[in-house]
Amino acid sequence: MLVTSYQAALWVLRSPRLFAKDPRRWRALAEGEVPSDSPLVPMMGYRPNCLFADGAAHVRLRQAVTDSLDRIDPHSLRALVSRNADRLIERFETKGEVELISGYASALPLLVFNELFGLPDSHGDHLVLTMARLIEGGGRAKDSDAELGRYMVRLITAKRHRPGSDVTSWLMSHPAGLTDDEMIHQCTLLLSAGIAPLQNLIANGVRLLLSDDRFAAGLIGGRLPIDAALDEILWLDPPMANFGVHFPVQDVDLAGILLRQGEPVVISYAAANTDPSVAKPGGTSGNRAHLAFSAGPHACPAKDPSRLIASVAIERLLDRVPDLEMAIDPDQLQWRLGPFQRALLTLPVSFTPVDVTRPSDMSGPWTAWPAHPWEQNWPL
Repeated sequence: MLVTSYQAALWVLRSPRLFAKDPRRWRALAEGEVPSDSPLVPMMGYRPNCLFADGAAHVRLRQAVTDSLDRIDPHSLRALVSRNADRLIERFETKGEVELISGYASALPLLVFNELFGLPDSHGDHLVLTMARLIEGGGRAKDSDAELGRYMVRLITAKRHRPGSDVTSWLMSHPAGLTDDEMIHQCTLLLSAGIAPLQNLIANGVRLLLSDDRFAAGLIGGRLPIDAALDEILWLDPPMANFGVHFPVQDVDLAGILLRQGEPVVISYAAANTDPSVAKPGGTSGNRAHLAFSAGPHACPAKDPSRLIASVAIERLLDRVPDLEMAIDPDQLQWRLGPFQRALLTLPVSFTPVDVTRPSDMSGPWTAWPAHPWEQNWPL
């Protein structure tokens, strides 16, 4: 069942006594009606993390996440995003054109998360592809899920031997006492919930700024209406269009519709945000009542860092390449398939090449990503 009403979505999201998150309640999967190798299972199946936990288990796992994320200093995060954004922009600013998804929007969140989580940069390109295939829910989702699991095992093993000042190590040392299995799935959740949606938010924000006359005028006039554009994207084009899967703990009547026990109830954030009955006085700018980050006890704990990363990413891009414009008509843009995310396939842009002279040594993680990073050994 897909919830498309704003008020109904809020009611489901805020009623943990009636709607559980634990997918082990998924009756059709438990009884074999949905095959265990369904491409939706990697996104909707059970994992021992805070997203799929209820009650005391959820409180324990989520507290470890929120406490660890709270240790990220926003000023340091801004500097981290700016530094990596500038280094990526330096790769293409002299060329006059770039495909912005692969050249910027997908790489930047990953480079930022690499540092926040203490991940090896050399594995970045493959991780982006793995995350995209997992969220798309296609035929390669199961293999991508297995690859991600192997990646996390190696990360946790490395951090057990050599902890650092990073989110992974903070999770390990938290009083919640997470097991290795819980650590693997907590980190998997944080990465999958951070990288792909952030890529979509950055790309969709740039698309809106470049294609909508309301925002383009501000760019030409020297003003950067980035916050207003992000507000509109989060309302009208949220990076995760449909998710927030819940399972009724008993048969529930929702506005005359019977939701049966154990039947998945999916929240359409995109539909709920555009519900005609939801008035947005003054438009979307400055209005943060959207459901793009969900709501209730399972609302995204990283919405503020995520918004900061997207805002700085777009700000640095437009500052360094001020005459950026789309290289094709907006109507020609293509979107990724799949039931969950609102993601562009490509976003080609053009601009006046920047005439700069830099040392030839452009060392960085993006110049040496191995062809088969999963076969590389991590030093412990």
